[in-house]
Amino acid sequence: MSLECKVQVFLNNISEKKAEAIRKALEPDNIDFPKDLLFKIEKSEDSLIFTFEGKENIRTLISTIDEVLEQTQVILKVTS
Repeated sequence: MSLECKVQVFLNNISEKKAEAIRKALEPDNIDFPKDLLFKIEKSEDSLIFTFEGKENIRTLISTIDEVLEQTQVILKVTS
């Protein structure tokens, strides 16, 4: 049996400027991503949606989510 997990994180009430800053800062991290992980960023009205998908190794998925959210927090502080 294969274990798959999908997690979506919504950042609500985010300005276009902050959303673009986050997207630009995180894009380089999304290159050469491990084959069992997927990370996608989408903008929807006043929200930024992070979608994470992982297969088999949930610890790696959790670590990736944690890292992305830490980076996002720093970006939000810098762009305030």
